[in-house]
Amino acid sequence: MGPADRPSSPEVWDRLRSICDELHDTSSKISHGELAWSVGPGKKTRQFATTWDHHHDDRNGVLFAAPPGAQDQLVAASPEQYFRPPYYGLYLDIADVDWDMVELHLGDAHAHTLG
Repeated sequence: MGPADRPSSPEVWDRLRSICDELHDTSSKISHGELAWSVGPGKKTRQFATTWDHHHDDRNGVLFAAPPGAQDQLVAASPEQYFRPPYYGLYLDIADVDWDMVELHLGDAHAHTLG
């Protein structure tokens, strides 16, 4: 099942695409049934963000690559907003998504992954 087959919000994914497409040297593809963004040239790309579209629960979110400790700090500070998958995630199905914060996290994940 791909992203188009899920009961998600297309405008949320369009907003994520527009933010990621503005980041330097970024490409996107479907990975494990989710939209995913990578940074880097050719075969050296490294994933820095992916959607969480009803993946193991009934929520929509985005996962970010992060430096050590970021996940624990964010989840502890705001568990209603952040969650603990293998990276760290931000729910996108809450009433007031802070898109500036989403853009900041995507930029940080991009920079962290780029090295």
